[in-house]
Amino acid sequence: MNLSKDTLNDIKAVGLILPKEELFNLPEKVLQFGTGVLLRGLPDYFIDKANRNGLFNGRVVVVKSTSKGGTKEFDAQNSLYTICVRGIENGQPVEENIISSAISRVLTADQDWDAILEIASAPELNIIVSNTTEVGIQLVKESIAQKPPVSFPAKLLAVLYARYKALGSTAAADLAVIATELISDNGKKLEAIVFELAAFNELEEAFKTWLSTHIRFCNSLVDRIVPGKPDAAALAKLEAALGYTDELIIMAEPYRLWAIEGDEKVSALLGLEGADQGVIVRPDIEIFKELKVRLLNGSHTLTSGIAYLSGIDTVTKAMNNEATRNYVKELMMQEIVGAIPYDVAEAEAVAFANTVIDRFANPNIEHLWINITFQYTMKMKIRVLPVLLNYYKINNKVPSHIAFGFAAFLLFMKVARKEGNQYFGSYEGKEYLITDDEASYFYEVAQQSEADYVDLLLANAALWGTDLSVLDGFNRTVKENYNNILKNGVANALASIDQSLQVSK
Repeated sequence: MNLSKDTLNDIKAVGLILPKEELFNLPEKVLQFGTGVLLRGLPDYFIDKANRNGLFNGRVVVVKSTSKGGTKEFDAQNSLYTICVRGIENGQPVEENIISSAISRVLTADQDWDAILEIASAPELNIIVSNTTEVGIQLVKESIAQKPPVSFPAKLLAVLYARYKALGSTAAADLAVIATELISDNGKKLEAIVFELAAFNELEEAFKTWLSTHIRFCNSLVDRIVPGKPDAAALAKLEAALGYTDELIIMAEPYRLWAIEGDEKVSALLGLEGADQGVIVRPDIEIFKELKVRLLNGSHTLTSGIAYLSGIDTVTKAMNNEATRNYVKELMMQEIVGAIPYDVAEAEAVAFANTVIDRFANPNIEHLWINITFQYTMKMKIRVLPVLLNYYKINNKVPSHIAFGFAAFLLFMKVARKEGNQYFGSYEGKEYLITDDEASYFYEVAQQSEADYVDLLLANAALWGTDLSVLDGFNRTVKENYNNILKNGVANALASIDQSLQVSK
């Protein structure tokens, strides 16, 4: 049995959340550029939940940039799809299956452009959501008279111009544009490009005034791991339990956050906050970025070299290992929480750190440490250094877990062999590829004296933006950890820092 509106009454799976008939008659209130699993597993998840609770009462029209791949899977299933939530929340396993009816239909820009402009002109529409990847928010100077324009910002401008022509300066024209692309200030960057394109297309000043008055461009931060369709074995098991076939089925972790930068007007247009605690509208969302970058991304980065050199290949396995699990917890709670370079309440940081522990331990998501080492140096600079420097500013002493993570990073980055433009590290007889723009520099340093390796790297202000060797005790501690790992192995070296901390307490 295939999932569709016609087969819903025949589905008898226990505990499965099914849409009620009245949800299919809700008006189309969202225009969404992108069909990806993140949008279906996060914004559309919230919209579906709000609809089921009688709060949002609207559906999503999805726009595919091109007809490549078609829409047949969505059409065959009446745009229904299953979200299988699996993972750990508050230390407890979570398993939930939901058939989402958030999406009403899927259109392609190159075949359905007139229909898309018609939707844009509807008073019921009050939200535009985008996830066109980081490349999508780029300025391409082109005419919006094309059917359709090539770039996403030009498509968006054409949509907004059609709305302006249809609704004019009425309250019904008000609309929130929420960017979810993974770049800083995503909404504001999109807004700047739209205004520049309006000038390029020589659109009237009255339209530009209308844009400023009626359209709210919002930065947003999305945070949820949505792996998408499960592998063949997991899919077969799921479909057997559910009793139907779903070509659009996706997996998602329990944790979810959609932080949107906006005022009360944006909150009213969105109408989702009461549906789930994961939807947050605030004038400033920087705190959510800081929590994610420092606690989740920062601890990922610092642990990646330790875990990989220990022979632990996935994040979940590291959380099942007592030593690495303790390292992650102590790193976050003792060193990162109190040194986040932003005004954040300790209780809020601790609560977020606890969600990170649950997320890392999720047995349903296979996240490889070797993949986390991609652009390792850049990640250390962006995610870790601000915390390290702020920790010194506050405590003026060595953060032992950060220092250990730094030592493992330097060892991982030590290039043993160069082949063409590729650089390889080697530890305990195992060779691995180093995918880092700074690999050639690490290779040069590795050719020099072994005794000077750590000193040269930490003192390179051009690399780090500051001379890390001047931080009191940091150079010495990193070097001791580095040599300890070389001599005794990662596991024994990691145990030794825990023992030294217990003694100091």
